[in-house]
Amino acid sequence: MTPHGRLFNPAESHRLESPERPKYMPAGELVSRLRISSGMTITDIGAGTGYFAIPMARAAAPGKVYAVDLQPEMLEKLRAKLESGDLHDPPKNIDLVQGSAVETKLADQSCDVVLIANVWHELDEYDSTLHEAARILKNHGKLAILDWRPDVDHPPGPPLDHRIAMETVRESIENEGWTCDSADSFGTYSYLVIAHPN
Repeated sequence: MTPHGRLFNPAESHRLESPERPKYMPAGELVSRLRISSGMTITDIGAGTGYFAIPMARAAAPGKVYAVDLQPEMLEKLRAKLESGDLHDPPKNIDLVQGSAVETKLADQSCDVVLIANVWHELDEYDSTLHEAARILKNHGKLAILDWRPDVDHPPGPPLDHRIAMETVRESIENEGWTCDSADSFGTYSYLVIAHPN
């Protein structure tokens, strides 16, 4: 579930394709920092138009990326993008799943990595989200939470009062029994928290 007014509007999806986005949110850096490699299975919760799902799928092939999104409109935009012919070498290993952070509809212990990118600030059921992530992660799997820093003001991203500080995220997941492996700045306006369930 998401708080009223915080769910991303599909009508604004063109913002996710901004040519400026790779400059302040480099997808290749995320692939590297998560150590995505061939054969892995990854879940991208709140996948949107596939900004992270597509490069992760290329790096994980012949593994799989589950692109999970609550909004069917966003999944249709990703499907159209993959089928449009506009992508160079579009990946064939992305499965589109209509689901939520608390109900991904994926199998137990099916994923090496669960990514929640630019979505944490939209959620209001952190305990249920973490429980679901732990359920679908394999042993030694990891959760990655990427979101917007509240200490920088710039047009990209949600309003400042919607953003959640990195240390608050870290405390939330540790209070739910997870171990935080790293918590660092990411790109220009974001942070990345990586953790595993105990």
